[in-house]
Amino acid sequence: MNNRCSVAALLIPLILTAMTAHGAAPLQPGDGFPDFAARDQHGVDYRFETGTQAVLIAFDMASAKLANEVLAGEDAEFLPDHRAVYISNIYGMPAIGRYFAFSKMRKYPHRIVLADGEHLLDAFPRNEGHVTVIRLDDRGVVQTIRFWNPQVDSLQDFLEGTPAE
Repeated sequence: MNNRCSVAALLIPLILTAMTAHGAAPLQPGDGFPDFAARDQHGVDYRFETGTQAVLIAFDMASAKLANEVLAGEDAEFLPDHRAVYISNIYGMPAIGRYFAFSKMRKYPHRIVLADGEHLLDAFPRNEGHVTVIRLDDRGVVQTIRFWNPQVDSLQDFLEGTPAE
């Protein structure tokens, strides 16, 4: 009986933490950007760093393809010059799809951070068919959250914060 109580005492905080994280409120202005780590399309580790001014997140394949087309038209330093990072959700992509997608992604001049966890992007707001653009201050605090339509909107405007709120 003692072993069962010990196991329960260890598991309950873990389960509560997981439930809280999964049901957490979406990120909003005034919040600190959460710790975020993943790998890019070349297998290189990425960890969010304070000083990043914009985070672009594509949640679906359609918006990711459009965003990649726009970013591929820029030079390789476009995102770093804007202190921006681009994250693409690949969770749930089938193995055969990954094989072809990764081959194509490796050819892009820009870095693509690959979000590959079931709940990794749960805290981030989304709008179907758009790329979420989160503007941050130098301390990593969210200033604005907007939704970029790569077919219509200028990315430059979103990175410089000029579109109307």
